[in-house]
Amino acid sequence: MSNISFSKSIPVAGEYDVLVAGGGPAGIAAAVTAARNGAKVALIEKTGCFGGMGTAGLVPAFTGITDGENFLAGGVGREVFDRLHQANGTGPESTAVIRAEVLKRIYDEMVAAESIHFSFETVLTDVISEGGRVTAVVTASCNGLEALKASVFVDATGDGTLSALAGAEFAIGNEDGKIMPGTLCSLWNNVNWEEFRSAQVSVFDLLTRSFAEDRFFQTPDYHHSGMYRTGIAEATANIGHVYDLDSTDRKNMTDAWVAARALLPEFEAFYRQRVSGFANAQLSSSGSLFGVRESRRIIGDYILNFQDYTKRSRFADEIGHFSYGVDIHPYNPSLEEFQRFRAEFIEPKSHYQKGESYGIPYRILTVKNFKNLLTAGRCVSTDNRMESSIRVMPGCFITGQAAGMAAAMALPANGDVRSFPVPELKERLRKAGAFIKPDAQ
Repeated sequence: MSNISFSKSIPVAGEYDVLVAGGGPAGIAAAVTAARNGAKVALIEKTGCFGGMGTAGLVPAFTGITDGENFLAGGVGREVFDRLHQANGTGPESTAVIRAEVLKRIYDEMVAAESIHFSFETVLTDVISEGGRVTAVVTASCNGLEALKASVFVDATGDGTLSALAGAEFAIGNEDGKIMPGTLCSLWNNVNWEEFRSAQVSVFDLLTRSFAEDRFFQTPDYHHSGMYRTGIAEATANIGHVYDLDSTDRKNMTDAWVAARALLPEFEAFYRQRVSGFANAQLSSSGSLFGVRESRRIIGDYILNFQDYTKRSRFADEIGHFSYGVDIHPYNPSLEEFQRFRAEFIEPKSHYQKGESYGIPYRILTVKNFKNLLTAGRCVSTDNRMESSIRVMPGCFITGQAAGMAAAMALPANGDVRSFPVPELKERLRKAGAFIKPDAQ
């Protein structure tokens, strides 16, 4: 590949206390929390709405909200959940199910209420940094290239794009370089839910039978999350996998979009012919954001690891707690790999009991060798197994809220995210509603 030299003077479109890149649940929590604590905040989002996978990505439900006794995503996460329920934005059968259009408006209202400077369809293009400090980001939008300056930056991009462009260290995949598959979620209509419930059928058994008959599917895929009821006759589906996915590679992602859309007619034919209640069901649409489960993990001052999960580790610098399982989807569509998934996620003795959780240390948000940069959401500093736990939306609310609070607290020290006492951070998070257990003795 050849190179070209490119130089251009671009306008500085704004200067802020805190800039948050990415408007998913982590970015929303970070921006809202920083603004509520006195910071002048900018929030940029590459799509046309906030919410990431829960809205543009059509992920049908929140997972990991509680440990069976405690609401773990307290504060901003609790506010989102309550407002969604009050606005009739959950499913008819479960308050954890998401009606995406309602959630979009809730996020709009929350961000606008805090006077946050936000823009959609704004793509992070480059980062300017020097001596361990990020000074500006370069964005591309319908306005062309622009720069945004800030004292503190929060990378809530999911892919760790801001940190990677700044030169931060990162890891991706497991020890063999394998990356979890992704899913393009979808919206369906004209489902007879009463007939489906009355039939009490196992969709997995029906799928397995169709694989044996060599029907419907070009490639059997045994891991099937299924349909979630999101309306009177509506379903949102988290089904189908695209394997060998690398969301940091343009060509790979392009191929993934095409492959994922090609899977959906296969599922439509299967459901209509084999599953009670779906005889007249139709695929309405697919997500406008691809369901990426795994990408860059930015190296921080500590790497949260699988041993921390098994030991239910506690930390002096805890900013929250989480208990969702280690959910590494099958790396290929074979039955053997699905059985590996069941043995590691569905059946392990390491599963938590009610009230059990692991601590989330602040040090997984502070980026190694950078003074004014924090991560939040999927790209925080973990090993690949812990990433598969903390990546879900409630986990993103927790780390995003902590990053936003820390960013606001760093402002008196020129944005140094290690300048303040962590006990003070914990106390301020507790007052904001975060669930943080009493310090371990």
